[in-house]
Amino acid sequence: MTPEQAESRIEALRKQLHRHNYDYYVRSEPTISDFEFDQLLKELQQLEASFPQFRDENSPSQRVGSDLNQEFESFPHRHPMLSLGNTYSKEELMDFDRRVRKSAGEDFAYFCELKYDGVAVSLTYEAGKLSRALTRGDGTRGDDVTRNIRTIRSIPLQLQGTGYPELFEIRGEVILPADVFEKLNRERKEKGEPLFANPRNAAAGTLKMQNASAVARRPLDCFFYYVPDAQEWCSTHHECLEKAQSWGFKIPPYHSIAGNMQEVFRYIDYWEKAREDLPFGIDGVVIKVDSIRLQQELGYTAKIPRWAISYKYKAARALTRLVSIDFQVGRTGVVTPVANLEPVQLAGTTVKRASLHNADQIRMLDVRIGDHVYVEKGGEIIPKIVGVAKEKRDSSVLPFSFITHCPECGTALERKEDEAAHYCPNLTGCPPQIKNRLEHFISRGAMDIHAAEATIELLFREGLVRNPADLYTLEFDAVVNLERFGEKSANKLLQSIAESKRVPFPRVLYALGIRYVGETVARKLAEAFGSMDNLMKAEIGELVDVDEIGERIAESVRSYFHDPENRKLIEDLKAHGLQFRMETQEKSAGNALEGKTFVISGVFEKFSRDELKTMIGQHGGRNTGSVTARTDYILAGSNMGPAKLEKAKELGISIISEDEFLSMIS
Repeated sequence: MTPEQAESRIEALRKQLHRHNYDYYVRSEPTISDFEFDQLLKELQQLEASFPQFRDENSPSQRVGSDLNQEFESFPHRHPMLSLGNTYSKEELMDFDRRVRKSAGEDFAYFCELKYDGVAVSLTYEAGKLSRALTRGDGTRGDDVTRNIRTIRSIPLQLQGTGYPELFEIRGEVILPADVFEKLNRERKEKGEPLFANPRNAAAGTLKMQNASAVARRPLDCFFYYVPDAQEWCSTHHECLEKAQSWGFKIPPYHSIAGNMQEVFRYIDYWEKAREDLPFGIDGVVIKVDSIRLQQELGYTAKIPRWAISYKYKAARALTRLVSIDFQVGRTGVVTPVANLEPVQLAGTTVKRASLHNADQIRMLDVRIGDHVYVEKGGEIIPKIVGVAKEKRDSSVLPFSFITHCPECGTALERKEDEAAHYCPNLTGCPPQIKNRLEHFISRGAMDIHAAEATIELLFREGLVRNPADLYTLEFDAVVNLERFGEKSANKLLQSIAESKRVPFPRVLYALGIRYVGETVARKLAEAFGSMDNLMKAEIGELVDVDEIGERIAESVRSYFHDPENRKLIEDLKAHGLQFRMETQEKSAGNALEGKTFVISGVFEKFSRDELKTMIGQHGGRNTGSVTARTDYILAGSNMGPAKLEKAKELGISIISEDEFLSMIS
């Protein structure tokens, strides 16, 4: 294929893939199968690798993000990103309407839309291609998050259609859908990490992550709602958004045109109830003058536009009495205070318990048992105490003191300097920690042993199981005589335990319940070290070398394997036949790379990066994600990361091609 033919085919593939991305992520109406899409994308990636002179950062192939950590520079906004005036009162909305009508001196319509609870961004396009994405920042300057924004599939990298301006700015809200938020919090809970309070915080945290490839793994979405230069090519806000939609932007269908305030109020009242059924969070509605000419005439104050206002819904809140505070001990020993409340109706459900987070939160709110407290649903999902009605406080109510010892085993609680939570360090003797770890061990994503929570409780209570290794010593006669067990259920449990011995090493590592080691981290560690023996010997520096492993995770892993009881557990599980090596290690193709550490960077012609990683493991080598003094080789394809190249030169590390690598293992 000549360069001219390649360029033509690359452009055609990019155009097709941009369109299919739009159909799938914006219109929700895919026109080809996932397999067909993947085949087109693979062809594009191969052509771009063969003809690097046609590289384009807005190519669909770049959606996965980069492994290169980034610093966020700030840049000025072309137009200030002002805040909206807001109100919780319909009377104040009527005042707003009177002011606008008096200034306008003519009849007009309002454009009503939802106020999305996310992170505001401003995107600039030049010649139809995304050139820069900024956060709101201080309104005049924002952080450059372009690389992370490019990973969001609903955001067009190349505009479609015709008629768009040469230089074009549009604003939107990056959101995290409710189901993704719940999944993310479940994963953080499994790792022993603090939970996000609401989807907006999670979206903000994701958008400012240093690693774009990690951002790509969280399915953020983006809704667009405003174009600053719209007066140049349309007459109404409504028309402007319709044009933006035709160019590939995701414009939600929840807006409405209102001719008067009665219609505005009907829109507000409808969505106050209907918002509970939305798959994302909103905190109100926005009312704008639809005419762009009138918007220009009404102008701005120093801080807000005079032609728009937001009406914010009051968070679902209820007042009830705090009866008591319990303390729950999790799998990793974290002690969480939970408020027991007099039952109260909140957002359609009866709430009896609410989160108090930690000792700092209790102290900040000055919460006391017997107080009347305000309860809200944080992010409309998690009930939490947000305040105290101190005017209702009885003089006999005493300040609350956080417990100093574990409520389950009596061990003195500890608190690390950089963490808000207290935790019980008695990992092997604290009953709820033991039971929670057993439940985690048998869970579907871990060993997938078919046993209910009640079964673990029963086995623990009867003294049959105290740690995961005990599961593999259970005998039929002991199980069949347990309460609610018979021959069939006993055989089913024992068969499931036996089958779990075939579970692959990454899931076994995850099942151990090491703090901060979730499914993804476990897989990264297993792939990097190949076996449990190698991982147990790894030093902090070697652990940090692994892609996405920071010092906190590394220290947690090292601490776990330093504990004699944990090492004994590993030996016991190994004796029972669990998988403690990667399959690729067992299917060894030789030891030509034994003791050698590789970093892979760039795009390759003959094999994918995953295939090359597998080959390194099969020949006794090790993969890491970052370049350090312990790196032996950089296996480099086209478009190698510039930071890795610079680091390799600085450290004098050998850079080898795909062909040179294949020669090493031939």
